[in-house]
Amino acid sequence: MEIRILGAGCPRCSEVEKRTFDVLTEMNIAADVQKITDLKKIAEYKIFVTPALVINGKVKCLGKIPAKSEIKKWVEEEKNR
Repeated sequence: MEIRILGAGCPRCSEVEKRTFDVLTEMNIAADVQKITDLKKIAEYKIFVTPALVINGKVKCLGKIPAKSEIKKWVEEEKNR
């Protein structure tokens, strides 16, 4: 599983990263998680609002901090693909 957290490094982006790691730990799932702060790389995803969460190349969340339950649901969906 490939997870990308996109954002400039603000506290909101850091919270998305923390919640994502918490969910992965709780679910005992290994994933390639990267935090992308480079604005040019973020723009390659056609994302202009951060924070954003991308799982397996699919944009799951834009411009907000998702609840852990939402992240868990998205991880479950992608785990089964």
